[in-house]
Amino acid sequence: MAKMTEEQIQEQLAGRPGWTRKDAKWLVKKYRFPQYMKGIEFVQHTAMTAEALNHHPMIAIEYKMVTISVTTWSEGGITPLDFELMDRCDRLYGSMCGPG
Repeated sequence: MAKMTEEQIQEQLAGRPGWTRKDAKWLVKKYRFPQYMKGIEFVQHTAMTAEALNHHPMIAIEYKMVTISVTTWSEGGITPLDFELMDRCDRLYGSMCGPG
């Protein structure tokens, strides 16, 4: 899977609220949860989803905040696979906590 161009990345980011560009290789979003264990549940589901996609994000847990950082390691940058995982994370969060 080839890296995306800057134009493609910006176009895709425009429709994904909360996701930001950290640098040339990383896209990041913070998810806030009402309880610590909801965040842990989100991380567990995210990890299983990522494994099924053979895509492995950086995940940081800070009490009720979970930060997901994505890049495609094998390509050294951002690919459509990152956006697939981002969308799945957003849908999972929406099913757990409502839109946000």
